[in-house]
Amino acid sequence: MEAPALDVRDVCFSYGSNEVLHNVSFEIPRGAVVAVIGPNGGGKTTLLRLLLGDLAPRFGEVRVLGGAPAAARRRVGFVPQQIAFDPDFPATVLETVMLGRVADRVFGGFSRADREAARAALARVGLDGFGGRPFAALSGGQRQRVAVAQALVCDPELLLLDEPTANVDSKTEVELHGLFAELAGRATVVIVSHNLSVVAARATHLLCVNRTADLHRLGADGEARLEPLAALGGALAFVHTLHPDHVKALRAALDSPHHGAH
Repeated sequence: MEAPALDVRDVCFSYGSNEVLHNVSFEIPRGAVVAVIGPNGGGKTTLLRLLLGDLAPRFGEVRVLGGAPAAARRRVGFVPQQIAFDPDFPATVLETVMLGRVADRVFGGFSRADREAARAALARVGLDGFGGRPFAALSGGQRQRVAVAQALVCDPELLLLDEPTANVDSKTEVELHGLFAELAGRATVVIVSHNLSVVAARATHLLCVNRTADLHRLGADGEARLEPLAALGGALAFVHTLHPDHVKALRAALDSPHHGAH
């Protein structure tokens, strides 16, 4: 039986004496599109860094694609909130995207296959023909698309996205989220997002993070669905499939830590 894409068990993490995540446990199946929501400072980015292996839990265990996060790193694509770069460094857009394949280049430079893969990734994010332009000359939204292309160029099994559409216009946001949904057949997609309307349209699972975590399976065959309710001023709410009278407002649910946090 194939291991789940993500298996997080009883994870606690602290920065010094400040506990950011407490008893976090969830399991994500392969091919899922998971929207991660929660308040600022609730631990969403820290959780992604644990999944990447950049951080190690104080307690508990994190398994990514059946193994330790560090062992899976070459099979994982990551898009940060903002891509860090030196504006004086003369890198082209194509070269920036190819950095997503650098882990496979122990010796020598990039190959023709690397360049072809980078051009294909740029086309997928709507930047076909941009390869020769200086990366520093792009707009913020264009740079964010390049960051997505860099994550896609290694053909990842798992794609971790930390507010990937924060710096793009609404049209580009819809297009990119459509792309992420299309990728679900080939990769597991985990998206940190504050856009709940996109969550409702695209996600198969919803992970609410605020020191701890609650995972909900969405859709007609899931345990819950998301609906705008007039009683809540049109705000999105959980409506449980088996218990339709049980309604939970998303915003209210995120105002305080979830179950068991103390």
